[in-house]
Amino acid sequence: MTRVTCLVAGLMLFAASAAAQAPAAGQKLGLAASMQSAYTTLKGNLTQAAEKMPEANYTFKPASDPDLRTYGQWIGHQTDNQFTNCAIIKGVPNPSPPQSNEKKTRKAELVKALADAFAFCDGAFSALTDQSAMQMVKQGEGETARGGVASAMLSHGLESYGIVVVYLRAKGIAPPNANPAGARGGRGGRGGQ
Repeated sequence: MTRVTCLVAGLMLFAASAAAQAPAAGQKLGLAASMQSAYTTLKGNLTQAAEKMPEANYTFKPASDPDLRTYGQWIGHQTDNQFTNCAIIKGVPNPSPPQSNEKKTRKAELVKALADAFAFCDGAFSALTDQSAMQMVKQGEGETARGGVASAMLSHGLESYGIVVVYLRAKGIAPPNANPAGARGGRGGRGGQ
């Protein structure tokens, strides 16, 4: 798989996510509410994607290139990214050692770690307001807007999700967003074909 394929998949998912979150006529959706909506979608899709892939395929990668991550490494990588960024958003120490989850190999460990990362991030995103998104938080040796960190985490999550969708499809598994408008059960929509 090339980086271009991953990038295209990620951009397609980002565009679909943005369109799905459009406010109703006359409704005004602020920055924080938009991020919270995207976070909820990301949480559902990544959680389901982690659960859908069989244990035996957690070591799968679509080519022998040593620089490619396995499916499990992608789940772990996103987990590590969430812990790091949500700790910054919250202004607390990261409760998970950096890059520790990407080294895990078993599905059960990775699904649990991802759930723990989302549980840690839930408070960061639910507390986000339009005003707090503009507040500066410490990141490395400098400061950045809290909303910038939240946006970066969401962008990275969408990219990771786009990549794991390609891996799921390579194994003949429909991704979680294959059903239109978040419908459950049955196939349909462009993703389900």
